[in-house]
Parts: sequence; structure tokens; C-alpha cells
Amino acid sequence: MPDSDHVRARGSEAVNPRTDRETLRRLRRYADGDRMAIAPRMHALDREWDIERTLDLNVGIIGIAGLLLGVARDRRWLVVPGIVCSFLALHALRGWCPPVSAMRRMGVRTRREIEREKYALKGIRGDFDGAAGRSQAAWRAVRN
Repeated sequence: MPDSDHVRARGSEAVNPRTDRETLRRLRRYADGDRMAIAPRMHALDREWDIERTLDLNVGIIGIAGLLLGVARDRRWLVVPGIVCSFLALHALRGWCPPVSAMRRMGVRTRREIEREKYALKGIRGDFDGAAGRSQAAWRAVRN
């Protein structure tokens, strides 16, 4: 698996197939339905937060909260920013940290997963000459 999808490579074997099934279910709905409905979905995908952005925000919020509590209440709270920063470092080095597993179970996808759905929707919509086949064919084309 390419480095750009390190979260999938190191994640739970149960989450990746579930994420793929949900994406394929959506693609089938658009392949069998109104092609005009694809444009709003593409806009939603452009706004969808990926795992990296979600993790960064959570580390920032929890780190600041721990820092403020450590300064205002009790110095023992300063361990919280240390923990979340170590999670961020672990994620940067290994592509995985404990919060990633929880976020994946909640349905947060990688940027590559989001882009693959967008690419498949473009195929369904007919953006590529001769490649506007069924959703299954579009999904296979972007899966590798």
C-alpha cells in the first residue's frame, strides 16, 4: 500500500472493508439514479474532513484544554498535552495512533478514500470518454 494511505495499511481489518462497502453502496445509488444528484455529492466530498484534519483538530483542542487546565487548576493536567502530542508524533512516524482507530470506527475516511469516491463519481457521471460504466466498474478502476 502506498505511503499516502498509511492509515488504511495499519488500521483495523474490519474497518477498511466496511468503509469500502459503504462507498460502493453510495456509488450504486448514484449509478442507478439521477446523474444530476452527483454534483451536490461532489461538493460534499470536497468539504468532507479526512482523518488527518480531524486528528489535528482534536490534538489541538485537547492539548490547549490540558494546557489551560494545567496552568489554571493543577499542574498534573499538563500530562494531557504531552500525551496527545506523543499520539501526533506516533501518527506521523507510524501512520497510526490510538485515536485513529476510534475515528475510523466512527466513519472518518482517509483523503485517498474520499478522492477515490470522487473519481468513481466522475466516471459514473460520464466525465471520462467510454468510462461511464456501472458503479462496480468505476470502483474497480480506482481501487488499485
